Amino acid sequence: MLSYILSRLVALLASLAVASVVIFVMIEMVPGDPAAFMLGLNAAPDTVAALRAELGLGGSPVERYLRWVTGMVQGDFGISYTYQVPVAELVAARLMVSLPLAVMALLLSTLIALPVGLYAASRRGRAGDWSVMGITQLGIAIPNFWFAMILVVIFAIQLRWFSAGGFPGWDAGVLACLKALILPAVALALPQASILARVMRSAVLEVLDQDYIRTARAKGLSHRRTLTDHAFRNALIPVLTIIGLQFSFLIAGAIIIENVFFLPGLGRLVFQGITQRDLIVVESVVMLLVFAVILVNFMVDIAYGIADPRLRRQ
Repeated sequence: MLSYILSRLVALLASLAVASVVIFVMIEMVPGDPAAFMLGLNAAPDTVAALRAELGLGGSPVERYLRWVTGMVQGDFGISYTYQVPVAELVAARLMVSLPLAVMALLLSTLIALPVGLYAASRRGRAGDWSVMGITQLGIAIPNFWFAMILVVIFAIQLRWFSAGGFPGWDAGVLACLKALILPAVALALPQASILARVMRSAVLEVLDQDYIRTARAKGLSHRRTLTDHAFRNALIPVLTIIGLQFSFLIAGAIIIENVFFLPGLGRLVFQGITQRDLIVVESVVMLLVFAVILVNFMVDIAYGIADPRLRRQ
């Protein structure tokens, strides 16, 4: 198991190195000068040059890349051009919104999808299976921002159970903050639960066609015990893959939902950095999001080894 973890760790570090180069090159290719953009069209050249030096935009691309990577390793992500505060402070504040939102949405989608997928697999070809497939297809087809607006109209405007948007801050109390994240989490969880339920159903059906399942049934094991004791665990490999990808998406891809509910998360921070040409924010946040994706995939690989001992032996 140790050699398996070490091999996955080496792959993680190599992926991070490649990702950092790609992100830096892509940001360098963006046309325009952030210093000139901040000062306006009529700024004097010497003023622009002074601001470039202050922002750390001088030097060759290799020097800037090494300075950026070294700073990130040490926890220094630079200073935001727009907000004039360390990027690490901005990311930490926004992560306190995006991370709980992603966790809530992932837990909700998983708690819904796993039993629904098992139920559909156990009713293969019958009305229950068709109903689940129809509902999940509808859940995938409905845009999450449209579903979010429907939730706001029903639960915020009509019933007044929740606020229509905004985030009170953790100083207002944990319950108040979690309540503010419920509607966004539900809006994010709907398509993810639909996808995960379909993957769970397909994986369980594939396992149920294996010889050892037929052997277990021939020995008198009940259909329910066969599903829960044998098919469920062996069907987890593709399900874990989807869960890992969904968590990465929920952290990095919730920008639309964050804008619908006016949540100060990482998605809105990237969007604001792009519109304001605050490239150091975009560069650092994107790198952190890539790190989160790679780290989640690493954890999924470790979960593979726990769920399937054959992978550890390989």
